[in-house]
Amino acid sequence: MDRKIRNFYILGISCFYHDSAAALIKNGEIIAAAQEERFTRVKHDASFPINAINYCLNEADIHPEDIDYIVFYENPFLKFERILFTNIATFPKSLQQFLLATKSWIKEKLWVESIIRERLDYDGEVLFGKHHLSHMASAFYTSPFKKSAILTMDGVGEWATASYGIGKDNKIEIIKEMRFPHSLGLLYSAFTYYLGFKINNGEYKVMGLAPYGKPRYYDRIMNELIDLKSDGSIQLNLKYFAFHYGLKMINRRFAVLFGGPSRKPDEPFTERHKDIAASIQKATETIVLKMADYVYQETKIKNLCLAGGVALNSVANGKLLKKSRFDNIYVQPAATDAGGALGAALSVWYNTLKNKRIYMGRENIYLGPSFTDEEIVSVLKQYPVKYEKYTPDQLVKRTAKLLADGRIVGWFQGRMEWGPRALGNRSILADPRRAEMKDKINKYVKHREAFRPFAPAVLSEYAEEYFEIENESPWMLFTVPVKKEKQKKIPAVVHIDGSARVQTVSEKDNPLFHQLLKEFYKITGIPVLLNTSFNIKGQPIVCFPENAINTFLKTGLDILVINNYICRKGDK
Repeated sequence: MDRKIRNFYILGISCFYHDSAAALIKNGEIIAAAQEERFTRVKHDASFPINAINYCLNEADIHPEDIDYIVFYENPFLKFERILFTNIATFPKSLQQFLLATKSWIKEKLWVESIIRERLDYDGEVLFGKHHLSHMASAFYTSPFKKSAILTMDGVGEWATASYGIGKDNKIEIIKEMRFPHSLGLLYSAFTYYLGFKINNGEYKVMGLAPYGKPRYYDRIMNELIDLKSDGSIQLNLKYFAFHYGLKMINRRFAVLFGGPSRKPDEPFTERHKDIAASIQKATETIVLKMADYVYQETKIKNLCLAGGVALNSVANGKLLKKSRFDNIYVQPAATDAGGALGAALSVWYNTLKNKRIYMGRENIYLGPSFTDEEIVSVLKQYPVKYEKYTPDQLVKRTAKLLADGRIVGWFQGRMEWGPRALGNRSILADPRRAEMKDKINKYVKHREAFRPFAPAVLSEYAEEYFEIENESPWMLFTVPVKKEKQKKIPAVVHIDGSARVQTVSEKDNPLFHQLLKEFYKITGIPVLLNTSFNIKGQPIVCFPENAINTFLKTGLDILVINNYICRKGDK
């Protein structure tokens, strides 16, 4: 088959655990990618991503029969093997977990190929990837690097919980793995559970809580819970954990070790809780730095690509920028299992089919749905909002003035972002000069915990003036110190420890958002906006106009800017 004659499509799918997603590539180019949660409105939806798949196909204007390969992001048979072996090894304590797991596997997870064929009416080739190879591919093939070391860290895939390898041109080689049950991701999730947050959902809350405490339990974690090896791998002291045999992450010994039972979700935070968060965050940074140092020693490559759920720990990433020996670090924006869908497709295109590498320069992460003005108006007419249309220049100037006057703005533009961060297309924006904005948005708009920080979006050309950062950070994946002399100028986006998870905004990455920041800078002299995701606690980021309008009407948002329309609350 000569692929130069016709378009060649590969659809990647991830599902059945968390962050289900679909991604479509055409001749190696990323056409569309989205998480299922954005369509179903179920946060971290694990179900078969039929809505995300249909979106990808519609975006490319193709049908299932036009797809050359559908690839699942991991090997379910190897994963089931790990579950069986682990349950046998821990029997009879594992009986309850075994019965529950077997039911879901026999009913659904072992029949991935059949489900794909049935749901899509597809009779082409279905392939299976490898979990950590999909993670590696999602990072390396979207990076600008011709050659790079690659490090992946998460809870667990089939057997691997962390791995490192080398990417060169169109080939990736996995060199070394850390295996279940020893896992940095599961260690962090154990503390997430202990602190009263949901696993695979609340890890970033632990990261946000950590600066409020002191790492008093750090030595206890490093001495009692783990054995840190010279290569950065860890061996967990399994007598404190239950995830390998039970339905909970930890057991009573863990609670005794840290001075009390797990925090209940509605229970107030004590100093002990804050100190525990600080301690596991510091331990994580120590381990990640050790892993990265080993990878550099072994490869001597100056570039590093990161993926896997742990790669979303922006504080640890910031420490890597500052302390590791790598010159350049690239993190896959959708670093969790969602990104595995994209990585699986890219891995087949390059690793399996051995096509020549397409260098993207930097991944375009605006890969989700967009809507025309006509579609927007047809929805606006159904709600009690007043709206007025503007030209793009007028829109930006008017919105910048509203932000400078203290209005909180829902900003809905273009194609939805790929990954968990809102990066100027599905964002809530506010004036960072106003210290009260942090509490106001947490309480009246987001309806979330008061300790949660907000990110600054900054014009790229002014990033080094305000933050201790030398690299661009377009996808909000690095937390760095805010320069002391600037902290009082942008207090709403400075966390309690003087840090911020920065998004650098260039005209190339997002022209309209860049223009808005420039207009705000002209008015205020500040090249920064407070940027947080357009959603409320417990809900995914908005995808459709209806989602945005409902959130606007039900929260303390003052203004909704949707495409070329500025909307206010009121009668029709």
